[in-house]
Amino acid sequence: MSFFILSCNTHYLFCSAQMAEAILIAVTKIGSILGDEAIKAIIAKLSEKVTNLKELPVKVEQIRKHLNMMSNVIRQLGTVYLTDELVKSWIGEVRNVAYHVEDVMDKYSYHVLELKEEGEIADDVVGVEKEIQLVVQLKDQWLQPSQLVANPTEMERQQSQDSFPEFVQDDDLVGIENNRILLTGWLYSEESESTVITVSGMGGLGKSTLVSNVYEREKINFPAHAWITVSQIYTVDTLLRKLLWKIGYIEQSSSARIDKMDVHDLKKEIQQRLENKKCLIVLDDVWEQEVYFQIHDAFHNLQGSRILITTRKDHVAGLSSTTRHLELEPLSQPDAFDLFCRRAFYNKKDHMCPKELETIANSIVERCHGLPLAIVTIGSMLSSRQRLDIWKQTYNQLRSELSKNGHVRAILNLSYHDLSDDLRNCFLYCSLFPEDYHMSRDSLVRLWVAEGFVQSKEKNTPEMVAEGNLMELIHRNMLEVVDIDELGRVNTCKMHDIVRELAISVAKEERFASANDYGTMVQMPNDVRRLSSYEWKDDTALRVKLPRLRTVVSLGVISSSPGMLSSILSESNYLTVLELQDSEVTEVPASIGSLFNLRYIGLRRTKVKSLPESIENLPNLQTLDIKQTKIEKLPLACQGQETPAPSSR
Repeated sequence: MSFFILSCNTHYLFCSAQMAEAILIAVTKIGSILGDEAIKAIIAKLSEKVTNLKELPVKVEQIRKHLNMMSNVIRQLGTVYLTDELVKSWIGEVRNVAYHVEDVMDKYSYHVLELKEEGEIADDVVGVEKEIQLVVQLKDQWLQPSQLVANPTEMERQQSQDSFPEFVQDDDLVGIENNRILLTGWLYSEESESTVITVSGMGGLGKSTLVSNVYEREKINFPAHAWITVSQIYTVDTLLRKLLWKIGYIEQSSSARIDKMDVHDLKKEIQQRLENKKCLIVLDDVWEQEVYFQIHDAFHNLQGSRILITTRKDHVAGLSSTTRHLELEPLSQPDAFDLFCRRAFYNKKDHMCPKELETIANSIVERCHGLPLAIVTIGSMLSSRQRLDIWKQTYNQLRSELSKNGHVRAILNLSYHDLSDDLRNCFLYCSLFPEDYHMSRDSLVRLWVAEGFVQSKEKNTPEMVAEGNLMELIHRNMLEVVDIDELGRVNTCKMHDIVRELAISVAKEERFASANDYGTMVQMPNDVRRLSSYEWKDDTALRVKLPRLRTVVSLGVISSSPGMLSSILSESNYLTVLELQDSEVTEVPASIGSLFNLRYIGLRRTKVKSLPESIENLPNLQTLDIKQTKIEKLPLACQGQETPAPSSR
């Protein structure tokens, strides 16, 4: 059983950035309610019999104004001022109010339309008013004007418009040619026996990029080939199943189902399919030697085969002979500057750096210490602004960040801080998925829309806006493209593990999301808003009460019963997203029908065979993903929902 835990050091600059986004969601929901003619009419009618409802719209508007003013104050804070613990504590109180407002507004819009709990809604709004008054008093009582001074060097945000560089092509890879030739030569060396090749180096040096380029060029010359991402969290049977699928395994009957095979059966099946075949197998991002030793007997006796391993760890690099080990080094200054210009000036002829920016550009590149991840990230960030003063501000901020962080992390911090408001939640949301997880474009778009992170803009639907956000995050190197579809669109993407560590640390600090292993779930704070786990074990003996929970992303639930799921569904009235893809769950509790706020249900590749009739009671359901399940019939009310069509696997 394995989980990913949200735990890393966080730096203060995130507080103002993410806090503004928390307020943005609350304010957006208030705006939707105040502009809803149906709600206005119902409030007017109800106020005739419930006196304290008459001024409800006015009170809600006042809450919106207060939140906007708080947002403006927080936006003025520079990163230096956020090292002040009093300021940080006050920002935390504002965040709590914003989260409470979001909950109350969801409840408001539903219950008013349903003509339910009129008096309770009014009481909730009054409660929020009191919280806001307390936050204002705290600011006036404890914070001095000097602590809230605007930062004169705050960076301009100028989001690039609809124009993104193409996905990475060979011409965009700088400084790898010699290493590519070396690795390719090792693939075709004279050794007749199976040979292990290792590529090592610190995070951000481009190990996977180099090996991927070699693999894609040369795999056609190997009758069997497979790329397996290992990462820190893995199980042997999962790795072997991945390998079996990659080498072309096709299930012939239910008795030969791959999910029923144990490790011994999986290895035997792999051996049979690879027999007398020369193969190329990449094990990407390996942290322990044990990984190789646990699975290598499935393929190590193959004649002329090559096993390519990428790793950050020296002891893993020792799996190969010294003559088949490549340790990557940082880029030289000329190559580093070339790579920077290719990203910063991607839309200029020959990617030439303007004369007036050459000096500051060289200084910025020097601070990247030859690390490709750092170079392309900051180059992408600066690509939409070509002003000398902005670049100087960026350089000064970078110097400040470098005093607290390593080179890559410092640059990623700046890049996160530079994201526009509507991108930050989309970025942090990706930390809910396991390390190296391939996130599909369609799923991310639907999830972001369901969460309320994107709104219609001009003639663009929320889905179109979400796709634009995805492309912007890719352009900024905050997400990496894994593959594209036949139309040239992004099909799946992932987070570099260093970028994900950043997202996890911010998500934890801002109480945006949390995850715990099975044994400590019960110890989580009861105001957690998003819960993420991987292969969580569902047990009837464990009960949790999470009244503020809005999202559950739990991929691969190991379920012997619906105990934990039933507990969450019965206690989490504000739940918006329930993602249980690839889980062993066999049924959905009937209590799901009481979740008025539920907008997304993901059951792809689960063992659910039917849905409870109560699912018809979900008024806000947007997406019901039952792809590759055994569900054959939908409740009548769900048949108009967006339900991905079945597929073969």
